[in-house]
Amino acid sequence: MSLYLVVAGVTIVFNLAAAVADLTRARFVLDNSAELGIPPRWVVPLGLLKAAGAVGLVVGLAMDVVGLAAAVGLVLFFAGALAVHARARVFHNIAYPGVFFALAVATLVLGMGRT
Repeated sequence: MSLYLVVAGVTIVFNLAAAVADLTRARFVLDNSAELGIPPRWVVPLGLLKAAGAVGLVVGLAMDVVGLAAAVGLVLFFAGALAVHARARVFHNIAYPGVFFALAVATLVLGMGRT
C-alpha cells in the first residue's frame, strides 16, 4: 500500500467524521463556531464542503485530477479555518484545523507525485 493511500485514507476519514459532526450540529461544533464568531447557519454548509472534499478524494483514487482538485479545496478550506482562528484569537484548539490542514497538504503533495 502506498503512502498516498494511507494519508489520503486518513484525510478522508477525518473529514467525513468532521462533516458528520457539522451536519448533525454537534454541541462542540456549535460552541466552537460561536467562539470563532461563525453564525450557526454556516455550520451545515461548512460540513457539506468537508464532505465534498472527502468524497472528491475517494473519487480521486480512480481519477487523479479529481483527487488533486479535492485536496486543493481542502487545503484552502483549512487555511481559511486557521485564519479564522487567528483572527478571533482562539488558539486553545487551533491544533484541530492545523492537523486537517497538514493532512490536506500531505495528500495534495503525495497526490501530485502520482500524476
